[in-house]
Amino acid sequence: MNVPQALLDRLREIITDDQDLISDPALLRTFECDGLAHYRVTPMVVVLPTTVAQVSAIVRVCHEMEIPFVARGNGTGLSAGALPVGDGVLITLSKFREIHEIDRANQRAVVDPGVINLDVSKAASAAGLYYAPDPSSQQICSIGGNVAENSGGAHCLKYGFTTHHVTGVEVVLPDGEIVNFGGYKSVDAPGYDLLGAFIGSEGTLGITTKVVVRLLRRPELVKTLLAGFNSTSEAGEAVSAIIASRILPAAIEMMDALAIEAAEKTVQCGYPEGANTVLIVELDGPNVDVSMGIERVQHICESFGATEVRIAKSEAERALIWKGRKSAFAAIGTISPDFIIQDGVIPRTVLPEVLGEIAKLGAAAGIRVANVFHAGDGNLHPLVLFDESVDGELERANAVSGAIIDLCIKHGGSITGEHGVGADKVSYMGKMFNEYDLDTMQLLRCAFDRENLCNPGKVFPTPRLCGEVPGHHRGVHPLVEKGLAELF
Repeated sequence: MNVPQALLDRLREIITDDQDLISDPALLRTFECDGLAHYRVTPMVVVLPTTVAQVSAIVRVCHEMEIPFVARGNGTGLSAGALPVGDGVLITLSKFREIHEIDRANQRAVVDPGVINLDVSKAASAAGLYYAPDPSSQQICSIGGNVAENSGGAHCLKYGFTTHHVTGVEVVLPDGEIVNFGGYKSVDAPGYDLLGAFIGSEGTLGITTKVVVRLLRRPELVKTLLAGFNSTSEAGEAVSAIIASRILPAAIEMMDALAIEAAEKTVQCGYPEGANTVLIVELDGPNVDVSMGIERVQHICESFGATEVRIAKSEAERALIWKGRKSAFAAIGTISPDFIIQDGVIPRTVLPEVLGEIAKLGAAAGIRVANVFHAGDGNLHPLVLFDESVDGELERANAVSGAIIDLCIKHGGSITGEHGVGADKVSYMGKMFNEYDLDTMQLLRCAFDRENLCNPGKVFPTPRLCGEVPGHHRGVHPLVEKGLAELF
């Protein structure tokens, strides 16, 4: 699509460096997808601002000219949440990389949205602190994207998600206004919890330009256990028993045979030979608690049929165990030319049952499924393997991927745990929520973005227009009717 000259002229007044204003069709293709690469849209124009004032000015131009815009970080998202729109502006914040402050006394850090997740912990390490949320992509994903998706990670079982570790954000609203939600020291500011609403809103309520994160003290002791099992059912039962024993591990991760195979090919992590499934269980905290707890975990794993149990004896051994898990998504590329990374949640008590059903789905479709997931809180990450060059495989893979999400809903779970809805799972929102629910949610979005210009087409399954919808032929939900009366 040709960029309107009036738009280019106004953007050039804001972005004076030609390299930071991209309209060349060949260069634009660099930005046409995020980590979910089978969704692709070439943006009309890309801008790379370097100051908050520039972000605000760009958004004001888009608002005034009624041009949609999407914010993008490092493009590691897995729900097509940063997918551009073909007639819109892509605002890339990858140049916002400054760590402004590490406050040891208050255990806070103030960072730009483009700062790499792991770099926060590196910067805080000299103060004996670290940033707890640790997505598998933490070496490359950015804090702004983590805020948008409310990212979790392996240690979310004990430490929670991004929302539990962000105390404040600076935001450019969809009309260009710069505001702050939350605060520096307070984790429960008076009034409406706008910070809680904003985190996890997937870029639909505004653009993050600065983040205040909570830092934690390094635990006194960390112990990591690796256990091999003959089946995912045995491993799943061990997970339930560990949680039932009143032990709260920092993490419990599970990988099946296909995921193990891929990890070994990539990083040679030395997982138990011949194991069909491995569990990684990590405990942290006071010396006495961790030492006693890891012995109980070992006993539980052995009582549920573990073929081998190994406790890391050094930081190097611990790092190697985690390297296999953290590399699993990318490692799948060694055993399959193409794959879909899915993200759903189930109650952990039905883990063995659901894994069995996933295996049947894959077998029936002739599609392999590798399982890597946060077993402790039931957050599944099935990887559906296929070869797009083979006729029909992509369609079968998509069918299996969708059926897995249906399984999660059927068993009382959710369509996403941490990757977000984005564009990928829009069609599943109606399976979790009725139309009145979706309309009520849309009231919040309309309060921020009445014109539907900010990351349009994400999260909600239909283009609900502010002021026209909510409301259906069945009648208007009383809460929606009341909300509209107050808003309009």
